[in-house]
Amino acid sequence: MPVKKKRKSSGAAAADDTGLKKCKLGRSQASAKVISGEEHFSSKKCLAWFYEYAGPDEVVGPEGMEKFCEDIGVEPENIIMLVLAWKLEAESMGFFTKEEWLKGMTSLQCDCTEKLQSKFDFLRSQLNDISSFKNIYRYAFDFARQSKYRVMNKDQWYNVLEFSRTVHADLSNYDEDGAWPVLLDEFVEWQKVRQAS
Repeated sequence: MPVKKKRKSSGAAAADDTGLKKCKLGRSQASAKVISGEEHFSSKKCLAWFYEYAGPDEVVGPEGMEKFCEDIGVEPENIIMLVLAWKLEAESMGFFTKEEWLKGMTSLQCDCTEKLQSKFDFLRSQLNDISSFKNIYRYAFDFARQSKYRVMNKDQWYNVLEFSRTVHADLSNYDEDGAWPVLLDEFVEWQKVRQAS
């Protein structure tokens, strides 16, 4: 009778002790890949993380947002918060619903503070991608519309973006006869007076 090989239980325990888990990559793959437990996204952990900041109405509101910003190490007015709100598809400024949180954080694969902090460079890089930047800029306009102080309409908002991308900082290539809105003509006039003094 052949001798049965003993399972090495110490190896499995060692894998658990070091935080390593086996994760199947797909149905067609017979082999499993060892990944760090820290790299694996957990919906359950993400939901628990959400409840650290959410109120009884299951929404992260101003108080929760303040604590959230403190925990991730950014000021609420930091551009990262705008990009994060865009990624979470938040409908209201300063608020994250449970659905927004779960959908957005799942897409980012973030279920804890450290994972989100590790995505800061990625979130900032979205501002350097022309397509993403335009989408974030439009998203910011929708946020600004929620404010009681509305000074620009949508066309003016988009014209400011175009102006910032095409006109040099010293205004040397500004065309006074161009089709810029009066708002930008007035800005250029004000800026030239300021530069002259």
